[in-house]
Amino acid sequence: GTAMAHDPLNRVRVTSRFDFAGTVARLERAVAENGLAVVTRANAQNGARSLGIAVPGNQVWGIFAPRFAVRMLKVSTDAGIEAPLRVYLAEAADGGVTVAYIKPSAVFAPYASQDLDLMAGELDALFERIAQSVR
Repeated sequence: GTAMAHDPLNRVRVTSRFDFAGTVARLERAVAENGLAVVTRANAQNGARSLGIAVPGNQVWGIFAPRFAVRMLKVSTDAGIEAPLRVYLAEAADGGVTVAYIKPSAVFAPYASQDLDLMAGELDALFERIAQSVR
């Protein structure tokens, strides 16, 4: 899958060819290989399990890197609320796994800064490579 047609959020959705655990492992490796880090990880599956409820795999990762944080904050401390950038992993009832994210260029566009747009373009390319790792 590629960017959804007419998606106002500029989401990119990729259908993984791996199961949930395999998708997690592949993405973790790709994030590291692309010089980024998973700095936050919300796990709805573990949360539901704490209530005695089983749900398919569902995680939201926050991905960023210090070199981008420094560049971002030099331009705008307000933009700091956007970091880390989120990636959403969701397993369907049939076991299929989707990886989705909002393009960094769309996330930073409202700040109307050439420097942030340049940084976000670099992040777009890195996020695309990360997403390709599960295609």
